[in-house]
Amino acid sequence: MSNIIEITDFDAKGLDIYARMTEAQLLNKDRPQDGMFIAESPKVVLRALEAGYEPVSILVEDRHIEGEAKEIIEKCPDTPVYTASFDVLTQLTGYKLTRGVLCAMRRKKLPKVQEVCKGARRIAVLENVMNPTNVGAIIRSAAALNMDAVLLTPGCSNPLYRRAIRVSMGTVFQIPWTILQEEETGRWPKKGMEYLQSLGFRTASMALHDESVDIDDARVHKEEKLAVILGTEGDGLMDETISASDYTIKIPMSHGVDSLNVAAASAVTFWELGRISDFSGS
Repeated sequence: MSNIIEITDFDAKGLDIYARMTEAQLLNKDRPQDGMFIAESPKVVLRALEAGYEPVSILVEDRHIEGEAKEIIEKCPDTPVYTASFDVLTQLTGYKLTRGVLCAMRRKKLPKVQEVCKGARRIAVLENVMNPTNVGAIIRSAAALNMDAVLLTPGCSNPLYRRAIRVSMGTVFQIPWTILQEEETGRWPKKGMEYLQSLGFRTASMALHDESVDIDDARVHKEEKLAVILGTEGDGLMDETISASDYTIKIPMSHGVDSLNVAAASAVTFWELGRISDFSGS
């Protein structure tokens, strides 16, 4: 295979993306059309390819060229494939590669909120969830538990950060998602929530509040279109978000526990909301 390149020079420019560029540099906010990300592990890379993301280069442990990475390499015949032994790659990247494969890919232009929400009945909205592990875990739960889309406020960690992708197990490439951009939806929370309501969604904030109802409340289940809003660890949702919501919902707790980690709470909530398949209210 002519696109296989053995690593002999750690300073080679083609390796910058793996060894020397930060997540912020990869995101490239000033020139989003040039933004990139790194997908890790064969399964995740294949999911990204199937979703139409363009590979820039591949970094693979030499023993996986005819094994774990073979299908990926065959799908990308014109993409440079940098390879070396386990020890060399660990020295280059600073950590052990998950199943021996990394793939640098170009970001796509983010879809509009209206496009992502078209035909959706159950969506998750993440407000300032800054931990990429939580973002990845929530997206994985949303994909697995019958949510139709995920929206993120600009204060969230980007779903295409390497750790978020890895934790999501590639489901970030399978469920529709986008960022609530002010130029489309207005400023979050007031204008952004009004925009969601204009699309037909009732809003439900997850928060401990005097007016909170349990997530199995019949009124919540009967809503034809519902946007569930989850907040960051510690501070939770903004007061303005809660006051502007149609519902405030909570998970019933025992043993004096007042709340769950946001990723765990999302899984419980998504499962409950997807438990009843008929949302017509009949």
